[in-house]
Amino acid sequence: MSRSGLLALARKHPETLGTVSVWYKTVRKASWHGLHEVRRDFPGADQVGDVLIFDILGGNYRLIVGVNYARQLLFIKALLTHGEYDRKGWMKWA
Repeated sequence: MSRSGLLALARKHPETLGTVSVWYKTVRKASWHGLHEVRRDFPGADQVGDVLIFDILGGNYRLIVGVNYARQLLFIKALLTHGEYDRKGWMKWA
């Protein structure tokens, strides 16, 4: 997972920078083996296929992240507004 890539996405929505930075710090320390463990840190997280979905700023944004639990890898896919998320283009990664 690339911090610089994540921050580049967040810069398109500057109001998300603080929340995304806190999310990144939490995730860097985490060791998740399933959604039940993700939800210990982020209770509102959901999973669709191989994609985790995190609410950012009270659900105004969605952070879409590919996950490989076995290899402990996350892949930042998109930071979307609620409207962009509702168009379901992100499902290509699920």
